Amino acid sequence: MLLVLGAVAVIVGVRWVAGRTGLPAAALLTLAGIAYAYLPGPNVALDPELVLTLVLPPLLYSAALDSSLLAIRRNLRTVVSLSVLLVTATALLIGVGFALFVAGATLAAGIALGAAVAPPDPVAALAVGRKVGLPPRLITLIQGEGLLNDATALTILSVAVAAARGDGFSTPAAVLQFVVAAAGGVAAGVAVAYAVRPLRRLRSDPLSSNAVSLATPFVAYLLGESLHVSGVLAVVVAGLVIGHNNPSWASGASRLQTDAVWRLVDFLLEGIVFLLIGLQLPMVIRGLDQYDTSTIVTAAAVTVGVVLLLRPLWLWLTEHLPQALHTRLGGHGDGTPEEDGVPRLTGREIVVLSWAGTRGVISLAAIFTLPLVTDTGEPFPDRNLLLLCAFLAVLVTLVGQGLTFAPLVRALDLRADQADQARLRNEARAASVEAALVRLTEIEAQQHDDVDDQVIAGLRAQLTPRLNRYRRRLDLLQNAEGGEIPLSPQYEAALRLRREVLDAQRHELLRWREVGQLPDAGLRILERELDHEEGLLPARGPR
Repeated sequence: MLLVLGAVAVIVGVRWVAGRTGLPAAALLTLAGIAYAYLPGPNVALDPELVLTLVLPPLLYSAALDSSLLAIRRNLRTVVSLSVLLVTATALLIGVGFALFVAGATLAAGIALGAAVAPPDPVAALAVGRKVGLPPRLITLIQGEGLLNDATALTILSVAVAAARGDGFSTPAAVLQFVVAAAGGVAAGVAVAYAVRPLRRLRSDPLSSNAVSLATPFVAYLLGESLHVSGVLAVVVAGLVIGHNNPSWASGASRLQTDAVWRLVDFLLEGIVFLLIGLQLPMVIRGLDQYDTSTIVTAAAVTVGVVLLLRPLWLWLTEHLPQALHTRLGGHGDGTPEEDGVPRLTGREIVVLSWAGTRGVISLAAIFTLPLVTDTGEPFPDRNLLLLCAFLAVLVTLVGQGLTFAPLVRALDLRADQADQARLRNEARAASVEAALVRLTEIEAQQHDDVDDQVIAGLRAQLTPRLNRYRRRLDLLQNAEGGEIPLSPQYEAALRLRREVLDAQRHELLRWREVGQLPDAGLRILERELDHEEGLLPARGPR
């Protein structure tokens, strides 16, 4: 219990430091874990089954809920290239490198290591990317790759481990196993998503709806694993489908509560997994006495070198391959968009995507699943060496790339057009208010009484100024330069004054409670009303 409480304290403290310094919390937590690992006291060993069963499903499901199914579909060629083809190429290249350059290493053991370190963990990159304002397309590509690559890697890992243990290796059988696992995982995810759909009658009960949401990733994962298909892919597909349909499947109260709960789950689980990564260092370096220094250096160089160099090379090559091969990332050689409207990636975008390939706890959990012995009773080949190489790949990318990702993005000046995004949001706001006014006109033409007339007039009096405000905002955004949102002194003053008014209301409610005029139950209800009103205000600047 003390260890858990200490971990929570460290996570909160690191989050505060990260917010003040701009450094990525993931890298700081990993370094904190390493520091603690060498202090006297209890340590925590990474249990791979626990991570893959209890930690991975909710993290993937939450990320899928926050992703855009339509955006991933538009960029599906790129996502598949990165999450399937690049992962496979990384695993095979590391396997070949081990077989050729590492004394005594086998191809199967090297492929197992390659499969473990091949899938990037996008948590750290996405956290930094959102903070520095990466363009939406790059966010989508990082999200889509992170959602799908784990299923590819874990399938390759199982095949490689079977071969290393002595079960033999067959390329057709491995391909068939991958296809069945992927197709079955997609089917299981869709089945779970639509099985949850009838539960939308719980929309009036946000607590029950939230409980169903928390249980869904585990149901999808267990269903996939029980059918011997990809449980990881089942979780991802279920999250994408439910997230896409959530606006019509859930009530507003349910969405507000579910979003808040999943943010807390992400915050704690992500913090714990990055701490766990650092805590594994003493365990990883233990048992390396049997290897000479040259073997360790060669193995580490092969692993880290392939992880760092193959990704940018792959992105560059797939951009410049002929269209007939259907593996490049979109766009014609002259830079014009394709028929599907997806442009090619620019050089700066390739650099940023290359640097976003940070590895995480999934790589360590995967490599820790390696068996201790083969089918003949012999020790699993080079298991300790594989653990070290996987840890180094995670450490180099998570800390090295994580700490330099934000400066790189700023140096390349690759940011989203904030004014364009604000313009789109205000156009959507204006369209929704116009639809409401049209509906009021239709209701007004129907048979109704004087009370309805008064209510209709009141609603129109509220909506019309709002529509005019959105239109004025659009006029201002149309003239925005440099992609920055233009500041409006009147708007900023209105936000500041509205917050001061809300604070005054809260203080008065507290005064009523203190003098005994308002019970605590009533105070909480009225505070909740003010909290929702304040939640509608933008955090900073006009939006």
